[in-house]
Amino acid sequence: MGVPVRAISPARSQPVPVALSLLMAAFLLLPVLVLLAQGVYAGFPTTLRAPAVLDALRVSAVTTGSALAVTLLLGTPVAYLLARRRFVGRKLLDALLDLPLVLPPVVAGVALLLTFGRGGLLGRPLELAGIELAFTPTAVVLAQVFTSAPFYMRAAKAGFLAFNPDVEAAARVDGAGSWETFWHVTLPLALPFLLEGAVLAWARSLGEFGATLLFAGSLQGQTRTVPLAIYSAMESDLAPALVLSAVMVVFAFAVLFTLRMLAGKHS
Repeated sequence: MGVPVRAISPARSQPVPVALSLLMAAFLLLPVLVLLAQGVYAGFPTTLRAPAVLDALRVSAVTTGSALAVTLLLGTPVAYLLARRRFVGRKLLDALLDLPLVLPPVVAGVALLLTFGRGGLLGRPLELAGIELAFTPTAVVLAQVFTSAPFYMRAAKAGFLAFNPDVEAAARVDGAGSWETFWHVTLPLALPFLLEGAVLAWARSLGEFGATLLFAGSLQGQTRTVPLAIYSAMESDLAPALVLSAVMVVFAFAVLFTLRMLAGKHS
């Protein structure tokens, strides 16, 4: 007779991995929970109405929205070109466009300042044309686009590669032009990826700090975004820093939840 084999619980058979998993989960979650509790304790409703907090939220909302619009407008054609066209230097261009992903934000800020600043490469021609970029709200948008656009383009490129090009060819055979095929066939099929990329890019813009600080400064009501306001408040009044940090945590969770929902729709 065979000896009956008793089912062994994974938790009992692997105590070390389970313990390490719990330790890591506690390490990652405990600071976030403490931050949320402190943010609520710091008088959340009252502090949230403070002028410095409202200014930071407004600046972040306007600049990240503008950055996302620029990214969608300019990044979508680039992603489509890299996904569907073969040309000399395509791989090199693809790698160069991903470079901001691995650059430290401070380095990105220095690069933008040396290019668009008053003493930068394009600073003098822009000044003669009456255009000033550095340390303005436009500089905040440029810094956010520079650091976040690669996230969108990578997701968009994956979307344009996710379906068979024969579907587009069939639409052209049926008489659809290039623009009609793109708007009615290509774009709807790639839309889940584009939405995921847009959410990632917006979240990266919202959290941008180093490049914004160097290229745009931290002027309340003009260039001081939520991360910069948190940094500034840490030196004087802790309550706004705690409340804004709690708001960022809530936004971050909303972004992650949205990404999970989008991933579930096209998985």
